[in-house]
Amino acid sequence: MEKILKYIIVSCGVLLMTSCEKFLERYPHDIMPSDYYENEAELTSAIIGVYDKLGGVYGTIWLYRMGHEADEGFHSSSSLVIGPQNFNFSASHNYIATAWRNLYEGIYRANFVLKYVDKNTQIPRIVRNRIRGEALCLRGHFYSVLVHLYGGVPLILEPTTDGAANMNIPRNSVKEVYEQVLEDLEAAEKLVPAITEIGHGGRVSKSAVRGMLARVCLYMAGYPLRDVSKYEDARHWAKKVIDDPEAGHELNPDFSDIFIKYARDEYDIKESIWEVEFWGNRRDSYTETGYVGFANGPNTSNPETGNGYGGLKVTAKLYLKYNDSDLRRDWTIANFTYNSTGPSGSKTMITNTDEGSLYDRRVAKWRREYETLLPKATGQTPQNFPLLRFSDVLLMYAEADFYASGEQINPLALEYINLVRRRGFGKLLPGATDIDAYDLPASIDPATFEREIRDERMRELAFEQMRKFDLIRWGVFMTEMREVVDMVNVMSPSSSTSQHVRERFENALYSRHLIWPIPAVEIMMNRAMKQNPNW
Repeated sequence: MEKILKYIIVSCGVLLMTSCEKFLERYPHDIMPSDYYENEAELTSAIIGVYDKLGGVYGTIWLYRMGHEADEGFHSSSSLVIGPQNFNFSASHNYIATAWRNLYEGIYRANFVLKYVDKNTQIPRIVRNRIRGEALCLRGHFYSVLVHLYGGVPLILEPTTDGAANMNIPRNSVKEVYEQVLEDLEAAEKLVPAITEIGHGGRVSKSAVRGMLARVCLYMAGYPLRDVSKYEDARHWAKKVIDDPEAGHELNPDFSDIFIKYARDEYDIKESIWEVEFWGNRRDSYTETGYVGFANGPNTSNPETGNGYGGLKVTAKLYLKYNDSDLRRDWTIANFTYNSTGPSGSKTMITNTDEGSLYDRRVAKWRREYETLLPKATGQTPQNFPLLRFSDVLLMYAEADFYASGEQINPLALEYINLVRRRGFGKLLPGATDIDAYDLPASIDPATFEREIRDERMRELAFEQMRKFDLIRWGVFMTEMREVVDMVNVMSPSSSTSQHVRERFENALYSRHLIWPIPAVEIMMNRAMKQNPNW
């Protein structure tokens, strides 16, 4: 583990942010506990340092090599390169260590804030409590990602400049880590302001904390803990988001507009509750760019559109989950290729609809053609990445209510999933007719409803880093990955793409891939650390 010597921060003259300003846009500072945290500006800079590590997690290769080891898509490399994206890696792979390091650095930074937030009690209590709540939420989030990826990990809750590998700290259990996450989030919920007071999704709000609590409770209700009492808690927290009159959350009527707003650097706090912030075009020092839309968008070399690596292709399984009338399909999955020359957004439509050709289509949720900051950076972008959207909250409520009610289908749960479906089919747009044409019927049986909940999450939240963890908590990861292999064998068994896809998904059919190994360097340096089974 590296010592924490710097927080990369950006400054501006005021601390109260408007809805159109990036909270993280501050100049760099060095932060040392012995001479810092003396005033409100320094305390604000310190919490920005914690937020900064979100960029290290969600603004890099994670977008197309990690977090997408599921049945929705695959890494677009023409060869089966070694890495977690292809399930052919070892505990010594650098991506595994990088993710671990970034997450723990975020935790260490949060611990320093929590230790010193009350160093100067002359700072208004409301300011200190807000920053305390943000640090707790961020620490809880970092630990929730760690437990998803690695299983039980060491719980480090006090400031230290040495990592667990240097301190011989044993791993805590999965249950203990989740319980700490709940404790952090529940404390944060009482301290952070309403999202309407903040005015944007770049900072932690009550809505964000409540939504993350619902998500964590769903994970605890599923594999491996299977604490089914948490379904009731998940329903409770999701409903608090839905029913909050001050926040007034609602679906953006236009699915595509959610992602166009990310490209245009516009906030929509009704729909997009929490976002990882990026900005700039690398033309000056006021830059914190990521890879959103470059790594996980369509590929192109056209600088007017915005260069794209196109690191993710989709599976036919995902494509075929959509009804032909579902507008989300052709926004999530490219039905075009960008032209290498011409004006921004110049494209050629794809006419080949053979099932075998579907594996050559790219992810298209994040499109650089809509970016307004010019000139566009060559290999990075200012687009934000969503951590929590309102549609996810609606779907979480429907799922939690279904299981908390003994697999009974209640009208409100059905209505919430149908709201998401209506938006997907354009039925929330002005002038739409036959609003309920694609609704799930009230007569639906429980088994079908369960399947529809899971499929709706796939359709709505594809490539937002949910799918693998959903499949694991439902206990169906290997079953669903096997289905991709079977579909490839039927659709186009002779193509080179199919061979690549088949091998990749066959590699996944081992239980050890439910979690990653503990990084080899941690095992070597920490005598108390035990490796995950079969690694």
